[in-house]
Amino acid sequence: MEQTKLNRINELARLAKERVLTPEEFSERDALRKEYIAEWRRGAEQVLENTFIVTPDGKKRKLQRKDHKTEQEQ
Repeated sequence: MEQTKLNRINELARLAKERVLTPEEFSERDALRKEYIAEWRRGAEQVLENTFIVTPDGKKRKLQRKDHKTEQEQ
């Protein structure tokens, strides 16, 4: 994420502590937060895609993606 957007998120956070945000500022803050979280998740997924588990016997295996639904939800 661009540094200017991060600075704007921080500025809006400071403003929210001082006063009530206008509807435009509130929607801008939400949009920037969603963009930040989406970018963070993409980065975390990339790290996990390149993660390997080393077993005690020395074998490496790729980290497997876990299904999001539990048995109770199905």
